[in-house]
Amino acid sequence: MKSSSVAMPLFTTRAIEDFPIGNILLRDHNAATAIVGLRVHPHAWLTPEDLALITPATPTLLDEQRTPLAWLGDSPEMASAIVANSSFIIVHPWDLLRANELYVASLTGASIHGEIHPNAVIDGTLHLGPGTRILPGVFIEGNVVIGKNCKIGPNCYIRGNTSIGDHCHIGQSVEIKNCLILSHTNVGHLSYIGDSVLGEHINLGAGTTTSNLRHDGKNHRSMVNGTLIDTGRRKLGAIIGDGVHTGINTSIYPGRQLWPNTTTRPGEIVQHDLLPLITDH
Repeated sequence: MKSSSVAMPLFTTRAIEDFPIGNILLRDHNAATAIVGLRVHPHAWLTPEDLALITPATPTLLDEQRTPLAWLGDSPEMASAIVANSSFIIVHPWDLLRANELYVASLTGASIHGEIHPNAVIDGTLHLGPGTRILPGVFIEGNVVIGKNCKIGPNCYIRGNTSIGDHCHIGQSVEIKNCLILSHTNVGHLSYIGDSVLGEHINLGAGTTTSNLRHDGKNHRSMVNGTLIDTGRRKLGAIIGDGVHTGINTSIYPGRQLWPNTTTRPGEIVQHDLLPLITDH
């Protein structure tokens, strides 16, 4: 058996445009742009302030690498293009986290369709889906999006800017901070998950903890196709693919990738990426 380090764990199971940002697919965010005749790169995250820069005089919006993000007409006009201030192409999982931060932070006005127990505290803007229950002792601070048919708590601490998909369970005394969590994922009690991206159908055992800060305070680096690259993030937790299960009291070093359907044993310390195993026949 041997390991492989191609691609990225979350991008092996769905296209980038099919990832939810604040529980809305990226493709639907881009389809909702209001400019008539605008074409958008399928992996672009566009901010309203950058969209306002697109005019007939400056019909093409570029990122810092001069990749067209959006343009008027059939093809980008590079000669009259303008560089974006805050928009970007999503290439890596931590770019999803960045887009989620921007979107959730921009939300104004609560949207409550689920049930909030009187002993829960909401100190921020909450978008809550139907069928979801917020149990006693839950403290939600900052902007948070939670989908439908979830169970949150009791005694959880959910911090912005976090989005949680549908049919998720965030258990007793769990702390979630600045995360993007997809549907059908469970975070067991007494866990801490910060600055992380979690796929679908994940089950994190009780006491699973992610670290998100290097002792030297430098940016995190992550392995992509055999090369360490700078993520541009001072705080980065784990990138966890679909179907991962962790044993109780698993500890995960910052910036580590757990590939789909990998597992850990109780008390395991994840110092290196957990890669898929390929069997030679």
